[in-house]
Amino acid sequence: MRTDDIKKAVALKYDPSSMNAPEVVAKGVGKVAERIIEMARKHGIPVEERPDLVDDLLRLELFSEIPEEMYMVIAEIYAFLKRYDK
Repeated sequence: MRTDDIKKAVALKYDPSSMNAPEVVAKGVGKVAERIIEMARKHGIPVEERPDLVDDLLRLELFSEIPEEMYMVIAEIYAFLKRYDK
């Protein structure tokens, strides 16, 4: 199996009333990633595929906020999700 065939996933949470920035609430590769994606879809949470971003997010610690240098790309994803939600 090629390494680019291995599933990777990171789940973010953001509550602007109590958080400064989105935080990593789940992350994994392989079966764990598949489960994260499955649970998101089961609960109607949109899944955005961004292979260019997931590797950077996987390096972050669980429950840590995303770093400032990632704000713009995360903001683009949240804008996409807002459009999706409507």
